[in-house]
Amino acid sequence: MTAATPALPATPRRAYVDGPWGQIHYRRMGSGRPVLLLHQAGMDGRQFDAVHPLLAARGHDVVAIDMPGFGGSDCPPFPPRVEDLATGVLAALDALGLNSVSIIGHHTGSMVGTEVALSGAVAVDRLILNGPMPLTDAERDAFFTEKLPREKQWLPQPGAGHFVAFAQVRERLVAGTLPIERVNSFLLQALGAQAPFWYGHNAGFGYRHEDSLPRLECPTLILTNTGDQIYDHARRAHALRPDMAFVALEGGGVDIVDQQPEAWVAAVAAFLA
Repeated sequence: MTAATPALPATPRRAYVDGPWGQIHYRRMGSGRPVLLLHQAGMDGRQFDAVHPLLAARGHDVVAIDMPGFGGSDCPPFPPRVEDLATGVLAALDALGLNSVSIIGHHTGSMVGTEVALSGAVAVDRLILNGPMPLTDAERDAFFTEKLPREKQWLPQPGAGHFVAFAQVRERLVAGTLPIERVNSFLLQALGAQAPFWYGHNAGFGYRHEDSLPRLECPTLILTNTGDQIYDHARRAHALRPDMAFVALEGGGVDIVDQQPEAWVAAVAAFLA
């Protein structure tokens, strides 16, 4: 008697829609209330691999978009601002027929989610800012004068030296908390996109979250974790908007979605409910 073939794990379906600068790639899974996932800079919709099925299992139509220039999405012919990335996201939502969504954005994705909510082009019934980043002028200037020039050096090198150097950076950030296979996925997301790596942080640090946060009117959760590199910025965001809900998971790092998927989904689901 032949053994039955094991069922494959459920994974999101992948597809494309047309956007303002070419095609926009997305992953979609589940049914019910639409939830939009927006990734951080240097990654794509695969950032949410660990939580996409968990959210879908809770009765949500979960859509993870690769923002323009990231993942499988075509890149604008210029370094995009957060506002431009939001324009691409809105075009994708329109093509998908989604005029009412809940949004979860991580780091730069939280800024893009903010702009989508402020646009008024779609109804955002819940907004989760996982790592908002209001900056001081000194912090913004330091990035553009010190860090950005270094990021622009992440260019293809003979012998794939840029991959080796970036892998060392990501392994240091993960600090042994995740399998090396997942670190490899982070590496491919960061250096396999159409946009140069520096485009993402250039957009994020150029955005003035300190100005846009006060203008948000939809129910909003500031979600963070104490080990995040920008944990203090999330606290700063809450000081700007003490009326917003605030949840801080313990520990973790920039990869909290992978490090604590169950706790992350529980915090998200509680607010969406």
